[in-house]
Amino acid sequence: MTTSFGARLGAVTAERGRLCVGLDPHERIVRGWGSEYDAAGIERVARETVSALGEQVAVFKPQSAFFEVFGPAGIAALQRVLGDVAQAGALSILDAKRGDIGSTMRAYARAYLAEGAPMAADAITASPYLGFESLRPAIDLAHENGRGLFVLCRTSNPEGETVQFATAAGRTIAQQVLDAAGAENVRTGLDDVGLVIGATHERAGVDLTGFTGWVLAPGVGAQGGTVEGLAGVFGDTARVLPSASRGVLRAGPDASALRDAAAALTLR
Repeated sequence: MTTSFGARLGAVTAERGRLCVGLDPHERIVRGWGSEYDAAGIERVARETVSALGEQVAVFKPQSAFFEVFGPAGIAALQRVLGDVAQAGALSILDAKRGDIGSTMRAYARAYLAEGAPMAADAITASPYLGFESLRPAIDLAHENGRGLFVLCRTSNPEGETVQFATAAGRTIAQQVLDAAGAENVRTGLDDVGLVIGATHERAGVDLTGFTGWVLAPGVGAQGGTVEGLAGVFGDTARVLPSASRGVLRAGPDASALRDAAAALTLR
């Protein structure tokens, strides 16, 4: 029987602590490492980060866009990065923010969540703003293959509130997304569907009571969020996974400095 994503994430964070390192090889980061900003440069940053932290950090989150920008060479680099993460015993969340309907959503799901897919990750980020049920092909395939989804709920960008805090039927859209994700986890008992809620807010802005899935909390480090501040945002942080990118990557390329930066941001 396939072990669920929620269970696998619980096991690896119990062993390594809770931190997701974002693999976002911005041009400034790549050049700061002394590399050219090209497919080889972004691959070096991502793979050397995984090499340094692969036995320490629970989760890595490659940002697909920073690889896609270099076309086939970038995609090939991303595929190798995902392989490195798996070989290190960590989990991968591919930050692709996919969201569509019908056969298109099924194709996205097969690209990232199907067993044996070249770009398969342990989980992906997904956008529910074509309706939560538009994600059904990805949700079902994730359940089938022991993979997961992190659904955008309250993002860290301030303009997101114009959509996420709009109300319908007496509830904000963000709360409706949370409730739908929670209902899916209750239905299956698997906790494969998590949420994305920025760590940069003073409060989560949604009622997490009874939600049993994981919350991916980007924005720790360079964006101003802190590990110490997570309790103020979320209350109970037992299933909150802080995510930091530049706050870790800027410490490279020295492997020891990368490890120290990650250790300082790990929630235990």
